[in-house]
Amino acid sequence: MQFFRPSSLREALEIRAAHPEAVPIAGGTDLMVEVNFGRRRPEAFLDISRLPELREIRREGPNVRLGSGVPYARVIRELPDQVALAQASRTVGSPQIRTRGTVGGNLGTGSPAGDALPVLAAYDARVVLRSSTATRTLAWRDFLVGPKRTALAPDELIVATEWERAVGPGSFSKVGTRNAMVIAIAGLCLQLDEAARGVRVALGSVGPTILRAPEAETFAAGILDEVGAWSDRGARVPEEAIARFGELVSAAARPIDDVRGTGAYRRHACAVLATRALTWALDDRRAAAMEAAS
Repeated sequence: MQFFRPSSLREALEIRAAHPEAVPIAGGTDLMVEVNFGRRRPEAFLDISRLPELREIRREGPNVRLGSGVPYARVIRELPDQVALAQASRTVGSPQIRTRGTVGGNLGTGSPAGDALPVLAAYDARVVLRSSTATRTLAWRDFLVGPKRTALAPDELIVATEWERAVGPGSFSKVGTRNAMVIAIAGLCLQLDEAARGVRVALGSVGPTILRAPEAETFAAGILDEVGAWSDRGARVPEEAIARFGELVSAAARPIDDVRGTGAYRRHACAVLATRALTWALDDRRAAAMEAAS
């Protein structure tokens, strides 16, 4: 087994082009599980954990760029205003895993159970890929093409994720067999976009890849408009409308039965997570309105 440790992104891309069989490794929190259980035996590893170009967090106006090598612990510390992403990062494994694991690793694995991925979907994030000859940017839905399948070419590396910061409350929540260090049975991110008067909902662990719930999003945005909540943050949304939103989110799921849970349970969990998330968002807006008025 060969082991490559480049000192720059340029060198890493040159190695990637010459040795496409080399598997990139940063935190290794997913990959080494596969290796240790004998499920994978790579011919070579490409260690990208020390590349400074992949460990940058940049803000330019409303735009956020998160390097693929930034660990979850730094996301929690340095991007607290990206509430949903910080919440998802806190649910990843133990403190030791959060110090090593990266959002780029979640993308590279492409598992629908990746905790950061519903957040990136709800953020309408873009994935930046580079080879030794070109750079390309894909929407999250074009990058995640199936269960543990991505659009990454053999000579490319994931270098960053980018999104435009939405103004409005958001959250991430998931259901598992315990509170910590658990693979999600179902995960959900909800993000309100005050400027566009939109609601975005993304689901994890309930389909072959990350799913959005467009019918539920349109319904929720319409209800908020109907009750005047976009202009009046203290406006009340009827409970039956929130329940209907949960039903529409549940209907967007495409779950299977597996060792962690049945499809029926996953659908039920999606409805519960959705109604909670929308209620939290409305409560946050109401609290902000009361604070502004005091």
